Amino acid sequence: MTPRPQDRPFRKVAGWFIRGLLITAPAAVTIWLTWAVIRWVDRLIGVDIPGVGLLVTLFVITMVGALGSSWLARGLIAWIEDVLESLPFIRLLYTSSKDLLNAFVGEKRRFTKSVRVALTADGGVSVLGFVTAESLASLGAEDLVGVYLPQSYNFAGQFVLVPRSRVTPLSADSTEVMALIVSGGVSGDVNS
Repeated sequence: MTPRPQDRPFRKVAGWFIRGLLITAPAAVTIWLTWAVIRWVDRLIGVDIPGVGLLVTLFVITMVGALGSSWLARGLIAWIEDVLESLPFIRLLYTSSKDLLNAFVGEKRRFTKSVRVALTADGGVSVLGFVTAESLASLGAEDLVGVYLPQSYNFAGQFVLVPRSRVTPLSADSTEVMALIVSGGVSGDVNS
């Protein structure tokens, strides 16, 4: 069906609106969330000057990192970790969040080996993920590797055990692969 001449200006304006929405909505959400976090930290610390709470928080975290790097503080940190890891429910929260942070930004980063996993024998259906366990010999599964499969538009994922023969390393940057997966394939330009 051909649009009537009087419908064309409306479609053009509607197209401009959609394009404007796609430009402004992500920026507005990002700015709003950032501002909300800054104000929340300010209220938490009890400061009325916007942003000071965030600066204080960044300073304190940096100082804890500096102290944590010293020889004297390592014993105290190890003792605190032992206490946290000995408490049943706290242990689960503490070790999970510690492992997750270390997997992304720590010295023991785990999401560095991006792979394509063939779900079918012919490789016609595949998923993207990250090898996080090269050896599963302790489980009696020498021919399997552990692959983490992040979910799109979600901060969750699946950890699956797959035959090594179905895992193909990717030459793409792991950050780009993660962006591609988390965005559901919308973001990123990954070449494998």
